[in-house]
Amino acid sequence: MKEVTVQELKEKIDNNEDFQLIDVRETFEYETSNLDGENIPLGGLLIEIDKIATDKPVIMQCRSGQRSAAAVMQLEQRGFTNVYNLKGGILAWRQEFDPSMPVY
Repeated sequence: MKEVTVQELKEKIDNNEDFQLIDVRETFEYETSNLDGENIPLGGLLIEIDKIATDKPVIMQCRSGQRSAAAVMQLEQRGFTNVYNLKGGILAWRQEFDPSMPVY
């Protein structure tokens, strides 16, 4: 499984790179704190598979990297080759860049 670190994600954001960020947490979790990605909860990922880009990198993220890793595996099993897991999830982002970010 391909992964990106929070440092690599921040570089992509800062450089205005073209990629899709998908947050696979539940809506209530996303509303608590998010990184401005698109919210597609893991349970509905395959139902909304048509919203996932195939022509650019797609970074999946969650709270710690567990659910997003499961999302990457589901998509890879369906032929996606452009998906990456955000290592450590939003907890790693908070630790590295935004200690004031509310995380449950």
